[in-house]
Amino acid sequence: MNNDSPDPNTGPALLRAYRSLSPQQRKSGLAAWLGWLFDGLDMHIYTLVATPFVAALLLLPATHADVGFKSSIIQAAFLVGWAFGGTLFGRIGDIFGRSRALILTILCYSVFTGLSALSTEWWHLLIFRFLSALGIGGEWAVGASLLSETWPKRWRPWIAAILQTAVNLGILLACFSGWILESADPRWIFVVGVLPALITLWIRRAVPETEEWTAARNLEKPPGISALFARGVASITWRALAICGVALTAHWAFMFWQQKFIRNHPEIINLSGSGKNRAAVQALTVLMLGSIAGNFIAGGLAKKFGYRRSIAAMMAIYGICMALTFAMPWSYQQTLCWFVALGICAGVFGLFTMCLPPVFPTLLRSTGSGFCYNFGRLAAAGGTVFFGLFNTVSQPGLALLYASTLFLPAALLALILPEPLES
Repeated sequence: MNNDSPDPNTGPALLRAYRSLSPQQRKSGLAAWLGWLFDGLDMHIYTLVATPFVAALLLLPATHADVGFKSSIIQAAFLVGWAFGGTLFGRIGDIFGRSRALILTILCYSVFTGLSALSTEWWHLLIFRFLSALGIGGEWAVGASLLSETWPKRWRPWIAAILQTAVNLGILLACFSGWILESADPRWIFVVGVLPALITLWIRRAVPETEEWTAARNLEKPPGISALFARGVASITWRALAICGVALTAHWAFMFWQQKFIRNHPEIINLSGSGKNRAAVQALTVLMLGSIAGNFIAGGLAKKFGYRRSIAAMMAIYGICMALTFAMPWSYQQTLCWFVALGICAGVFGLFTMCLPPVFPTLLRSTGSGFCYNFGRLAAAGGTVFFGLFNTVSQPGLALLYASTLFLPAALLALILPEPLES
């Protein structure tokens, strides 16, 4: 054994490996990264302006109970659309290819996000958010499958971190847009969401189909969705559904209701509308900066301990930190510090990107990963509305405290996740 051989996981070795990537691999990586970047932008534009925009559509004060309830219904519709989009476009990706499906997902979420600006009734906004979510949910499944089939397997934890960071940067881009437009009519921020449509022109021209999908497609037709519950695959499907359903319910309850929590904070509640917007943007920015660090912490843990144990540990810590954040009153600055910790914990969800696709057969890959992960959005939709009911009678922090308890069963369920093979 040669003890002088370089560690393949060190920075210089990874840099040399990156330089050895083919143009196809680099273009696929850039396409998926940009898709996820704008995913994050269009995903969180609504959460920044949910309260003032829905209040304006209902012609009610922002503190009215109907505003909170209907804004949660809209977010639930978005999460339901995300769930269906993951399965729909995942299926399209398995039948027609990853590159074509990626183009369709980006066009879908950018066009309907832009159309949200035309809403004149709250249910108009609900429909547009549902339709935009179809593309956002589909992009997750297709982009993850694209990279799992083109980039070296030993890179999976770092690919997961980089892709999830693209989402975080997209959310920061949404925050920047919210900061620029903090004094404008809330509807104008949705116009920013049209920008991603422009990158589809480059993807159509520059990003080829993956060799693995092409080879498999030439040999057989993709199996139906029912194959997810056939012998040999059903066990994987059920385990993935369980962990995604529980974990994402807790996570999305936090991601949506934290904005109302910040706006209702004793130090923020009496500020002007633009002052509340600024505080909401600041809190989400801090959360995303923590999440960027968390993505790479999660990747490092997965590289050392494997996906299963890393996901379980980070879920448990997420639940503890979330409970401590909302169990007692903190100053606004102290709350921001807790948001950094919660952002770091949220980096765990990046691991699902590279953990789920490889455990499914090639022609069931984007369907399986999209169906299982995005089923979690369906559960989260119900959770968002359920925990939102607490907001009509109490402070948002109570709803978030209750939601934090879901991370304990999520951590236990993570221990039975299948571990993808690395080579």
